[in-house]
Amino acid sequence: MQPAVSRSLFAALQQVSDPRGRKGQRHCLTAMLAAVVCATLCGVRGFKPIARWVRMLEPETWHWLGFKWRPPCANCYAELFRQLCIGEFEQAIRAWTATLPGVCYDEENLTAVSIDGKTLCGTLQAHQRALHLLSALDQQTGYVLSQMPVDPTTNEHKAALKFLKDLVLKGQVVVGDAMFCQREVCEEVLDSGGDYFVIVKGNQPNLLQNVQLAFAETEGFSPPRNSVK
Repeated sequence: MQPAVSRSLFAALQQVSDPRGRKGQRHCLTAMLAAVVCATLCGVRGFKPIARWVRMLEPETWHWLGFKWRPPCANCYAELFRQLCIGEFEQAIRAWTATLPGVCYDEENLTAVSIDGKTLCGTLQAHQRALHLLSALDQQTGYVLSQMPVDPTTNEHKAALKFLKDLVLKGQVVVGDAMFCQREVCEEVLDSGGDYFVIVKGNQPNLLQNVQLAFAETEGFSPPRNSVK
């Protein structure tokens, strides 16, 4: 990792509050978070693989990350993330990615942010539904900006209302499928200073027809046949 990039990562992670008590701070919070970020960027997933990956590094790299002693075991990482404010951590990562070389955010060049929900494999438990996550992906960098679980009693578009409030949408275009083609979602995006680009399908026939008619007024355009499903 280039020096400038690493400095910006450490600076961003220093903004995350340490939830541990004074007796639980044997290892520097910034070092542990940086280790998780670096391991994840290298394709390592899970606390046990992350702890093993960090301990396989040279001691000089441990010191560079900020560790004063041998890096912690997997249980330390798991316990930390059980207490950590994930919102602060995600905000720190978003702030860091905005400083990376080649990444430029401005109002003249809108950036697409895709929102979508997926059910996680291997999360199905007895008498419970599998975990369903709503995620926001920055198409310019390929990074997941934020994600949150969708309450089983609601759906993606309802969860998106709270989800979008935690994102900085100025200069962004929120891209979504027909699930997010809802007045509430679109108004939330506009109120936050962003724009939206969502799919309109036949489950909203009146809206689809109005869109087709609006484009049909453009010279040389004919609305597609049988497009209302």
